[in-house]
Amino acid sequence: MFIDKAKIMIKAGNGGNGAVSFHREKYVNAGGPDGGDGGKGGDVIFVADDNLSTLMDFRYKRKFVAANGENGRSNRCTGKSAEDLIIRVPRGTLLRDAQTGRLCADISGNEPVVLARGGKGGAGNQHFATATRQIPRFAKPGGVGESFELEMELKLLADVGLVGFPNVGKSTLISVVSAAKPKIANYHFTTLTPVLGMVKVSEDKSFVMADIPGLIEGASEGIGLGHEFLRHVDRCRLIVHVVDVSGIEGRDPKEDFEAINRELKNFSEELAERPQIVAGNKADLATPEQIAEFRAYIESKGYDFFPISAASAQGVKELTWAVSQKLDTLPPVIQYEPDPVVEVKEDEQKFEITVENGIYYIDAPFLEQILATANMEDYESLQYFQRVLRFSGIIDKLEEMGIEEGQTVDIAGFQFDFVN
Repeated sequence: MFIDKAKIMIKAGNGGNGAVSFHREKYVNAGGPDGGDGGKGGDVIFVADDNLSTLMDFRYKRKFVAANGENGRSNRCTGKSAEDLIIRVPRGTLLRDAQTGRLCADISGNEPVVLARGGKGGAGNQHFATATRQIPRFAKPGGVGESFELEMELKLLADVGLVGFPNVGKSTLISVVSAAKPKIANYHFTTLTPVLGMVKVSEDKSFVMADIPGLIEGASEGIGLGHEFLRHVDRCRLIVHVVDVSGIEGRDPKEDFEAINRELKNFSEELAERPQIVAGNKADLATPEQIAEFRAYIESKGYDFFPISAASAQGVKELTWAVSQKLDTLPPVIQYEPDPVVEVKEDEQKFEITVENGIYYIDAPFLEQILATANMEDYESLQYFQRVLRFSGIIDKLEEMGIEEGQTVDIAGFQFDFVN
């Protein structure tokens, strides 16, 4: 099954907590603090994999979480950093932030892309010893890894896109010029998914062609299959517009040509201006007059025209060579630049205070991490915690809300009396 859209959640690993430890060794007095630092959390990295052609795997697994860094240990031992989480996706996958719609990355190159960075390891208590504080009984917690909900969209990387009405012979053409084996039959919408084929022109020259499922009038508005697959033409450097020049199905090739171009324009103005070569297929079933009339019409609009018969390979070699020569004059396949981050990052020390039954409840995720490593029975550790409350603005906010000395404050279930 061809799946070209998916939504996943990724989270980088948290950093390990710093350790609270003191050196103990026989015959060594006052060994001092020796708590090691925590290890770094794992990053989430995306890599292009040419063996993948669909996002199907991401329909079944939607949550990807990197490992956390190990906590620090005694004897100044640093915790082990976690391994990065590698996510392999088809080349050409776009990754967008599901909340803002911002394009985060285009996985089209060979370089790995780090999308969520792991948290830094927390500092052990060895770093907090001073001349006046020789026994620090606290350490810093590890940083929280970044997390995002991502929308994934696959846009095929192809040099040439075949477009045209259903049953005009696009599948036959790509099967003749490449090793691709699309389904071929004499009815509409035979091709239900995009098909890629490598077209070899000479020993050292080739290009990638994509057979886009049959478009019909109204495709840009969701009619037929075009709404689902027009996006795959978006990267193509050149469009080969296949038209049934014989009109054997009772349609006017001129009207077909204009209808498809209208759909391309409705979908994207830029796409409509992409270079085109027109292939008049089923020329073996058309009269010379039909071919001449259609050629004059196409060339009057400034397009190159090639009459072909994909079924018998008539004129196909000339078309392929012309496509290759045209590609030599065009820029490479489009790769999208990530959108700049314009939104202001939320303060990492954001908090919210509510009052219920005389108790002041503080919702502050960053404090919960500090509580996990602080020793409230130790005076210096308690002083450190109080300084965090002061510098983060929490005490000022409590005083602004009218808290009085002796009233209860609750932080993640830890309660204490307010003392000014």
